[in-house]
Amino acid sequence: MSANSVYIIGIGPDGASSLPPEARRLVERADIVIGGERLLNMFPSLSGQKTVVKNNLDEVVNMIKRNLESKRMAVLASGDPNLYGIAKYLVGKLGKDIVEIIPNVSTMQLAFARIKESWDDAVLVSAHSRPIEDIVDTVRSVHKIAIFTDDKHTPGEIARILQQHGIDNCRAYVCQDLGSTKEKIIATDLYCLKEMKFLPLNVMILIKDGPANNSRAQECFGVPDEEFHRLGEGMITKLEVRAVSLTKMHLREDSVVWDIGAGSGAVSIEASFLTKRGSVFAIEKDDHAVAVIRENVNKFGRCNIRVIHATAPEGLGELPDPSTIFIGGSGGELAGILKVACDRLKPGGRIVINAATLETLQAAVDGLKANGFMSEISLINVARSRDILNLTRLEALNPVFVVTSWR
Repeated sequence: MSANSVYIIGIGPDGASSLPPEARRLVERADIVIGGERLLNMFPSLSGQKTVVKNNLDEVVNMIKRNLESKRMAVLASGDPNLYGIAKYLVGKLGKDIVEIIPNVSTMQLAFARIKESWDDAVLVSAHSRPIEDIVDTVRSVHKIAIFTDDKHTPGEIARILQQHGIDNCRAYVCQDLGSTKEKIIATDLYCLKEMKFLPLNVMILIKDGPANNSRAQECFGVPDEEFHRLGEGMITKLEVRAVSLTKMHLREDSVVWDIGAGSGAVSIEASFLTKRGSVFAIEKDDHAVAVIRENVNKFGRCNIRVIHATAPEGLGELPDPSTIFIGGSGGELAGILKVACDRLKPGGRIVINAATLETLQAAVDGLKANGFMSEISLINVARSRDILNLTRLEALNPVFVVTSWR
């Protein structure tokens, strides 16, 4: 065992007896053994210093760095340290040359073995110390999913939130305390989990026997206008303009988007497809429009859109700082909206404005320039085919200016 390396050693559900002889010797010879209290208690006869991992990972990393080359160190992890485990964090902080990883049978492997289901077609996600909403889209789109839980995001709580977001009922398994004398496998369905209590150490598996994708509307980029609930005929950002505007936004998976003057919510819906781990705030002052946005959010099953019934700029104060702002309507308050937007936009972010008139275009460019922003203007002229008797002609849509701005 070298003092120049940190050994991350996976412990199987059977505890210390799950280790092969060489891994067992590494733990016993270590001057410092690091791990959760439960894992450390599996080795009562250790002579080395024990360091408990809780919410102190930065302190643990600093201690490892101080003792490199002078003490032999082992880190205990559950199952496979590379599967939602501590290995990713330590490799990122210490470097690949410092770390040696010895995996074991993961809890999830054992869970699938217990319920006698293959897992080569399963998707693995974690609700451990992260919002359950982060996994809703994944659960919706696959037919077999395994979920790591924690004491806050229990199987019952996960089931409740999944049902709220329209996930259909399906087969469900909760595997508790695998490998211990308290091991228990509960086979039920997703909706029944809401009323049940579980031991803290568990994982859950959901299996849908129907189609692989049960979303209420197919997720794609470029949704036809007629798929959306609308305020009235023509009152929607047209597909072609949406496509250009969304491209100009430079959205990432974790973007925070403000859609100001959201109207029917079409831009918010498509932005939410592109920001699966982010958030979209659809800000709209009109009562009827707010109801239409909510109908579209429900139709498309979007869990990462929050509808804000408010007037801008007053209603923007409590929202998180955005990385992208889309302004589809301003209600005559464009100057005030731009002041707040430019002040709150995160570094590297973009503001995209749709303007249907020359006056709005001029006000947008002037307002952005006054706040120290640069602008690029695109004019979108679109014509669609229309059948006339046995012939086809092109019918023009109203032109729209797309203003893209950045610091």
